[in-house]
Amino acid sequence: MEKSKLKIEAPTWDLTDFYESPNDPKIEEDFKILSKKIESFCKKYEANIHKLQGDGLYQAIKDYESISESISFITSYAVLVYTQNMNDKKGASFYQHALEKAADLSKKLIFFCLEINQIPDKSLNQFYKESAELKFYKPWIDDTRVFKPHQLDQKTETLFHELSLPASNNWVRLYDETFASLKFSFQGKEYSCTEILNFSFEADKNLRKESSLVFGEKLKEISRQSSLILNTLAKEKQISDTWHHYDRPVASRNRENHVEDKVIETLLKSVQNNYQKTSHRFYKLKAKWLGQEKLNYWDRNAPLPTQKMQTYSWDEARDIVLEAYHQFSPEMAKIGKQFFDNSWIDAALRPGKDGGAFSHATVPSVHPYILQNYQGKVWDIMTLAHELGHGIHQVLSAKQGYLMADTPLTLAETASIFGEMLTFQSLLSKTQNKEERKTILAGKVSDMLNSIVRQISFSLFEHKFHDIRRDHELTTEEICDIWMETQKESLGPYVELSGNYAYYWSYISHFFHVPFYVYAYAFGNCLVNSLYMRFQESPKGFQDKYISMLSAGGTLHHKDLLKPFNLDATKSNFWDQGLDLVSTMIDELEDLS
Repeated sequence: MEKSKLKIEAPTWDLTDFYESPNDPKIEEDFKILSKKIESFCKKYEANIHKLQGDGLYQAIKDYESISESISFITSYAVLVYTQNMNDKKGASFYQHALEKAADLSKKLIFFCLEINQIPDKSLNQFYKESAELKFYKPWIDDTRVFKPHQLDQKTETLFHELSLPASNNWVRLYDETFASLKFSFQGKEYSCTEILNFSFEADKNLRKESSLVFGEKLKEISRQSSLILNTLAKEKQISDTWHHYDRPVASRNRENHVEDKVIETLLKSVQNNYQKTSHRFYKLKAKWLGQEKLNYWDRNAPLPTQKMQTYSWDEARDIVLEAYHQFSPEMAKIGKQFFDNSWIDAALRPGKDGGAFSHATVPSVHPYILQNYQGKVWDIMTLAHELGHGIHQVLSAKQGYLMADTPLTLAETASIFGEMLTFQSLLSKTQNKEERKTILAGKVSDMLNSIVRQISFSLFEHKFHDIRRDHELTTEEICDIWMETQKESLGPYVELSGNYAYYWSYISHFFHVPFYVYAYAFGNCLVNSLYMRFQESPKGFQDKYISMLSAGGTLHHKDLLKPFNLDATKSNFWDQGLDLVSTMIDELEDLS
């Protein structure tokens, strides 16, 4: 069905599981209740943690968890309200107000983790023996104590905490609101960032080219502002890293992801070493399909000449994704269905809406919410499968409680990417036509290259940028040069990068939101490829082990989570195994050509 003949109607979410509206008086009432609880908590525990033993420490942590979840209950609602329309001044004001009040309350709790980290290991081990209830929190205590060498005194940590909101948070907010308000004039109409980027997937080469030129020109216009924001955020990170004794810009992210530096170094090297047999080879093949010697950057995501650009209704997308999950696990499909039945998804296009996609875990006492911008294409279906994977994971891990439900970024991408793989395999199994199979395979390879090769090239861009930023503020031209260098290396000689593509770094929001986040996508993709190969080799009992892995939340290290599948990310060949699946798919595409 052609796009022009099908009007896409997608749902919006219902946030009343939190509050009736940002004007709900219960919000301020909850803040007052929280303030009293925190005052009582501080009076009882501050400077007294060293006096607690097994059951007493358990109760303190339980009280801390309850208060922390109550704070996040309010801020989660504020985030969801803000992202649904960043141009709404009242919504933005409410968001800022909620975050400021939450920061003011949470700063009073900083002492708690600092004091827990002063408990001797010998004493803690004895407490675990005395209190089975305390032992439940051992994973959280262990993860907290990982940061002990990097923690400062309470006054200094409080200062960093208080400065984060008017400093880094507001620079990120400026970035988000800038991109949410951008209008791209194209063919007599105005488009949002999300809408203009959608043209890069069109069959019409002129549409791809002209829309990309319009997009790049706008990025160039705001590049001075983007450069200032990125430089400022990086400088603030450098100051924090220096004070907290991190020797490299990526080190703090690795700590937060509970992954060893060596593992990430090996991942980066493995992907770089495989550039030639993955991305370089695929883009050479795609250039041939499109009848070109080289792909222009606006052709990289182009459909194949024989590909039918079908548009799917929201109901069709829902059914495709839920069926794929059901084929793998009826239990997971049942959880996923709740998101559609209970209005936990906002997929409609709106001016000012966050241009990305996410599943916000919110808090265990509520449920996750999914945001995306659904436009009816097959990649929108894959985005839905991806975010629903996050959502299902978040529902399963919620039983671990607020402090241990969250999974490190590296493992948080596992369920989402596995959901994409299930949907891809389901679509692939239904086609008997050679050209259709080629189209579906090519789309999946393109997605995996975007999630593995591209994300590693983004990570290398960050490494080079942050290393230089430690010495001086980078000009826009310097940032563009690093971007072009890392992108040319990753995409290879059959993709032509020119003109205003040099400014495309500025729309990669993770660079601004969460520095060094991006390698988590490559980690997750390679991990999922290895997991899926295990599933194909030994399907019996795999689903139960997989659901148990997701249900563990943040209670287990990646080595322990992967042990039941005989996988080990610390091994040097682990990443090559995941990349081999990409290479094998390209082999098949060469055979089909």
